[in-house]
Amino acid sequence: MCGIAGIVVANDGHAVDEDRLRAMCGSLVHRGPDEDGFFITATAGLAVRRLAVIDVQHGRQPVRSEDGTVHAVLNGAIYNHQRLRQYLAARGHTFRSGNDAEVIPHLYEEFGNDFARHLEGMFAIALYDSAHHRLVLCRDRVGVKPLHYAERPDGLVFGSEIKAVLCAIPDRTPDLQAFSAYLSLMYVPAPRTMYREIRKLEPGTTLVWQDNRRTLQRYWALADVPQRPHLTAARACAILRDLTVECVRQQLAADVPLGFFLSGGMDSGTVVAAARRALPDATLKTYSVGFADRSYDERTEAALAADRFGTDHTELVVEPAADDVVDGILPAFDEPFADPSMVPTYYLCRLARRDVTVALSGDGGDELFAGYHTYQADKYARYYRHLPRAVTAGIVPGLLRFLPRSSARASFDFKARRFAENALEEPGRSHYLWRVVFREAHKARLLQPDVLAELCDTYDTHEAHYEAGAGFDRLTRFQYTDAHVYLPDDVLTKVDRVSMAHSLEVRVPLLATSMIEFAFSLPGSMKLPGRQPKWLLRQAMAGLLPPRTLAMGKKGFNAPLPHWLRGEFRPLVREYLSRDVLRRQGYLRFDPVNEIVERHLSGAAEHAREIWILLLFTMWAEQEKAYR
Repeated sequence: MCGIAGIVVANDGHAVDEDRLRAMCGSLVHRGPDEDGFFITATAGLAVRRLAVIDVQHGRQPVRSEDGTVHAVLNGAIYNHQRLRQYLAARGHTFRSGNDAEVIPHLYEEFGNDFARHLEGMFAIALYDSAHHRLVLCRDRVGVKPLHYAERPDGLVFGSEIKAVLCAIPDRTPDLQAFSAYLSLMYVPAPRTMYREIRKLEPGTTLVWQDNRRTLQRYWALADVPQRPHLTAARACAILRDLTVECVRQQLAADVPLGFFLSGGMDSGTVVAAARRALPDATLKTYSVGFADRSYDERTEAALAADRFGTDHTELVVEPAADDVVDGILPAFDEPFADPSMVPTYYLCRLARRDVTVALSGDGGDELFAGYHTYQADKYARYYRHLPRAVTAGIVPGLLRFLPRSSARASFDFKARRFAENALEEPGRSHYLWRVVFREAHKARLLQPDVLAELCDTYDTHEAHYEAGAGFDRLTRFQYTDAHVYLPDDVLTKVDRVSMAHSLEVRVPLLATSMIEFAFSLPGSMKLPGRQPKWLLRQAMAGLLPPRTLAMGKKGFNAPLPHWLRGEFRPLVREYLSRDVLRRQGYLRFDPVNEIVERHLSGAAEHAREIWILLLFTMWAEQEKAYR
């Protein structure tokens, strides 16, 4: 794992500023604490901070072609590099190390700008072809590894994180539409960032900069996956079980200590089970975190799985500190991000990094095999929409007003209210709204009028993907949308930033290309035939995972945020959501914000997610002095 950055300028422009490039690279030292590397000419500069995982002693970057005209830097891991190395050697290419990154310039010589489609792994790559003054940037298929860029009048700059790009651009303007999307979703969806000048390169995409012009092209599209409607469930389970072992086996290669996240749920348990089958006699290190609040705690289930597979298991009860949010979590993201699971994930990565440099995670299972409650809600909504209007618009909302509010995780009252609010919308918007925190009407109360005047409906972040997935069945179409927005911009962003804050490489074997394409080749009726989430994965893992794990419903890796905001984080709420701070920043109106805060802190209502979103934004705005 590494951090990469670079600058290219037009032939008739100014020369590359080496000091600026080194500053960009220095901002990424947490992503690669072992060493740095540079390639610099008058018109281009590539930089890398390396976390040594493969060929620790000799695997330096940048890597180059034999004639020195092609240089490349890699953030991530190429899992099929050994097979590619054999193919390229047979074609006459020579290698200087066993580093996985070294196949990249040679692969480019064979296939040109289309080289990324031959790679299997998690990666963000920058390649410079000096013979043609061409920069090629590419990102892996699902967006495990990030890449940001900014076009300038005389060229282009890029970096693994926003902070690296900010080192090279003098101007930075908050993007209000990105802010609006953040208020809705808790994150900023690609290609936007919180800065108008900076964009995210989207997953599965190649960017080519040549002749002072940028072009974007997708090299892989999930919509092109061939369908297998006639595959039987029994055969699909057998394929899935074997495929899981193979995907995990492929990602176990490392020349440094390796471990596993183990939450107690099905996905992480599946990864550990597959690793045990791949390495029957090895010592497997597993890590989990839990909470004093039992409704959020899964340490018992994690310990059960650890015992089942004979792992060396370590667990930690999370007791968050406000200073960790201010000094550790917030700076890791560079823009507002408020998924509450960022907090326990931060502590989980810190725990694992004491022993290992690489960890395997179960992320992706919910998106591939229909694990979220939202997929069940989508199914129920189909029938709810056919009920009489008097029931859906009158009787049900009226009854829900009498439900007591709970701070427990995924409480019944929360899910029931969300369902009644959203189920009558058309399917694509309804699915989007399941995850929305602040709807457009809520923003109208919260935002300053001049901010609100510049905004449009944020459903546009999902609508294009929902339309692009029209070739799939209803459930898979929702999964397709989540795979293009929620998965890369929330789940994978969270894991990347907090793991890299601790210089820990996290791999996600359930998101291997073969696994993704297999899951999306199957009909939705096989993944969620009734009411049980991840039915197919449960069937495939029967006999391997503990029965209690297989019987568990979806809990999710969440945190007791309602209690934390009334306790450990209360001083942050009082400081950063104060009248003076909100007036200085110029985005939010104090009175409606304060009403939410006071109702939650007094226990009269539960507004944890709303407060967390507002808090993380105002903390970011203060840190960046992003005032209006």
